[in-house]
Amino acid sequence: MTDPVMTATALERHYEISGGMFRKPRTLKAVAGVDFDLYPGKTLAVVGESGCGKSTLARLVTMIEEPTSGSITLDGKPVIPQDWASLRKSVQIVFQDPYGSLNPRQRVGTILEEPLKINRPDMSAEERTAKAREMLGLVGLRPEHFERYPHMFSGGQRQRIAIARALMLDPKVLVLDEPVSALDLSIQSSVLNLLVDLQERLQLAYLFISHDLSVVRHVADDVIVMYLGRAVEKGSRAAIFDAPFHPYTKALLSATPQANPRLKKERIKLEGELPSPLAIPEGCPFAPRCWKAQDKCRKLRPTLNSEAHCAACFFPENGGTAA
Repeated sequence: MTDPVMTATALERHYEISGGMFRKPRTLKAVAGVDFDLYPGKTLAVVGESGCGKSTLARLVTMIEEPTSGSITLDGKPVIPQDWASLRKSVQIVFQDPYGSLNPRQRVGTILEEPLKINRPDMSAEERTAKAREMLGLVGLRPEHFERYPHMFSGGQRQRIAIARALMLDPKVLVLDEPVSALDLSIQSSVLNLLVDLQERLQLAYLFISHDLSVVRHVADDVIVMYLGRAVEKGSRAAIFDAPFHPYTKALLSATPQANPRLKKERIKLEGELPSPLAIPEGCPFAPRCWKAQDKCRKLRPTLNSEAHCAACFFPENGGTAA
């Protein structure tokens, strides 16, 4: 089996939140003990509600922020802050908003050449231009687009430019933070198909951040479900969508729209409010909203085991192994 290009072990990111005058600061655990492997040519999707820690995890992987604890390895070598400048060439990110991620005062050609100017000073101007034009064609844009400004493009075209910019340094890992959520539904499929095609051509490892499970079903090979900074279920795409173990995963899937209006599906409505990340309850964090919760769930915190498909749950669905 191919070795993973990136491995994260017990990854955590905490923030100190001021409690105000005469109060001690509190700790917000945005990411709490997440493990995963990224493989060439494969996509790992991270899903969950807003505020579950998906985007914080993306910032840790792209070396925008340093983890509070845990470790990341890239090609078997530890990722440490002293090496970030050189390692960022291998890990790039595509942001959610194609309108805000591109400099409106720069032409497309300049936007694409900028990563090479910063990270590849040995390249000549002619080489940078040639590479930028080649990348423009690779993402499905025309040669005349090279001299235009971002405001002259549609949302889908701008996201293609952002993808091209991310690929200019020939990365091994591409982090996609909600890459199609800001696009019209008719445009989403073309951008997703482009990402699939680029992955096959370049053997890229994708970390795909999304809240849209219908999109995840289309692109993912493996899935991690997060809740309040913790991974509550891990498994292959087929395992997660066909037979979810964790009640939270089952509730998320029940809220996903179906293309067939005649297909009946049980809609699970979660009761109660999402707990504050500053006051996560003792035991299982999902227990206050879970219809299967028992006394054990409110006292002890379940953890993921080492099985290929596992859930942090004492009373899993579909015959899953209890934590």
